[in-house]
Amino acid sequence: MSKYSISAFIAGLIFSFGLLLSGMANPEKVLGFLDLFGAWDPSLALVMGGAIAVGLPLFTVAKKRATSVLGAPIQLPSKREIDRRLILGSLAFGIGWGLAGFCPGPGIVAAGALKSGAIVFALSMIAGMWIFYVLEKRKA
Repeated sequence: MSKYSISAFIAGLIFSFGLLLSGMANPEKVLGFLDLFGAWDPSLALVMGGAIAVGLPLFTVAKKRATSVLGAPIQLPSKREIDRRLILGSLAFGIGWGLAGFCPGPGIVAAGALKSGAIVFALSMIAGMWIFYVLEKRKA
């Protein structure tokens, strides 16, 4: 097993634990956060704020480096313009998150815990990714 596989496994384990601990793998908690005009639960805003507080300085450092700590090339997104694809993808993501109460990471974690709604979400997400792949392949 390579150092990249081991580090990816450990990062995924920490990420999954954080999602479970913060409640982001619980669709009721997520939907409570999205319910701005009802029983709004602001606790996930603290989770997002914490993620930004950790990520922002690390991305600032990563922008100045060519390789990661393990020596792999750092590949940050270079596209900066807002286009139709970005807007439609963002809308699809937001609608899916609002309807299901899951975004991809927490959905996969909850599916791993064999929650039926999360399994349906994960299968639907995979189907959507496959449809996108087919449409992009036709375009090329």
